[in-house]
Amino acid sequence: MRFRRHVVQPYETGPILAFGGPVSNLQATRALRAEAVRLGIPAARVICTGDVVAYCGDPVATVAEIRDWGCHVVAGNCERQLAEDAEGCGCGFDEGSTCDRLSAAWYAHARGAMDAETRAWMAGLPDEVSLGNIAAIHGGWTDISRFLWPTSAETDFTEELAKRAELTQAPRPQIVLAGHCGLPFCRQIENTLWVNAGSVGMPPNDGSPRTCYAIIDGHRVTQHRLDYDWPGAQSAMQAANLTQGYDRCLETGQWPSLDILPAALRPSG
Repeated sequence: MRFRRHVVQPYETGPILAFGGPVSNLQATRALRAEAVRLGIPAARVICTGDVVAYCGDPVATVAEIRDWGCHVVAGNCERQLAEDAEGCGCGFDEGSTCDRLSAAWYAHARGAMDAETRAWMAGLPDEVSLGNIAAIHGGWTDISRFLWPTSAETDFTEELAKRAELTQAPRPQIVLAGHCGLPFCRQIENTLWVNAGSVGMPPNDGSPRTCYAIIDGHRVTQHRLDYDWPGAQSAMQAANLTQGYDRCLETGQWPSLDILPAALRPSG
């Protein structure tokens, strides 16, 4: 597939609200949109790093909310797979793992809900959005589904930056905004700050139902938590028979499986 990069011109200066993974969580998406209004951040300065559709119960309504908002959206692996009407989510889970098995139900629900027009919108999403000194992607430039964690080796990040230079012939960005792994973090990689805003639709496995987003203001990045109507999102999942564990995660803040996590990020004992 040809690499597609969208450069935003002219770039509107001011703080940027960044988030990843709405994952079909309509209640969280609406709450974040309201937060952007409260903060006075217009859609032109809002970036989503993809996976608008995934685990939760409202794929169609969440896509409609994001499109109505008019923020910048990078293609996630779920958008790429759904656009092609592929049989699996393409998340990069090990075959036969718990995450892989659990994905069957939520992906089938999302796939069955998509219409041709929504698939066409997903197919048109870029692989990268460049907004001033920020380059936003989903997982990596080498692989849309590459998991890069706060504990990943520095060489994993420099490999991605080298691939970006090869693909775009553009100067190295001061900030990379990425998603996919679901955990918020910042890593300084040489002269580039690698930022993951976490997922706005699924908590970051820390025992709280609150989800995540980030504010980028110049060179300053702050990570934030979002309170929202998680019981409503949980009810939507249960009504769709999505009761394989991620529905409970919205309440407990604990992922139903940790097999995707590096050993260093798993609880001890």
